[in-house]
Amino acid sequence: MFWLKFVLIALVVFALISFVKFILRRTLKIEKVKKEFFSNNYIDDLHRKVDKWVRRLTGLTLAILILVQINNEAIHYLLIVGLIFTSLLDYGVKAFFEYRYSEVPKQAILTVTEWFLVMTAVVVVLQLGVLGSF
Repeated sequence: MFWLKFVLIALVVFALISFVKFILRRTLKIEKVKKEFFSNNYIDDLHRKVDKWVRRLTGLTLAILILVQINNEAIHYLLIVGLIFTSLLDYGVKAFFEYRYSEVPKQAILTVTEWFLVMTAVVVVLQLGVLGSF
């Protein structure tokens, strides 16, 4: 039952993100950028280097937070806060490079909106306990 709920929630969040991006593209006249499926789509070489370090830092931070949570279950909200801040860093770097160095700087608006919607969905699901106890 967990996986059915998880897939249903993921589909709803994906549909919501797609719908909001569509509305923003129409409203703000943002060109659609052609992206490869499951690729990183770096703006330039500096973006690739910075993103590599951000991903390493994210992996290390979340691994440490998971180990802390295993040893002390009372501070499980620390993992949620860590997830929010590391994803903010990741999406923030992407939005910065899109805004400063890409051919379509308005694409950064869509990136920030996507981060906000994903984090809202994660926090709502965790707070409501939709997937079970946390």
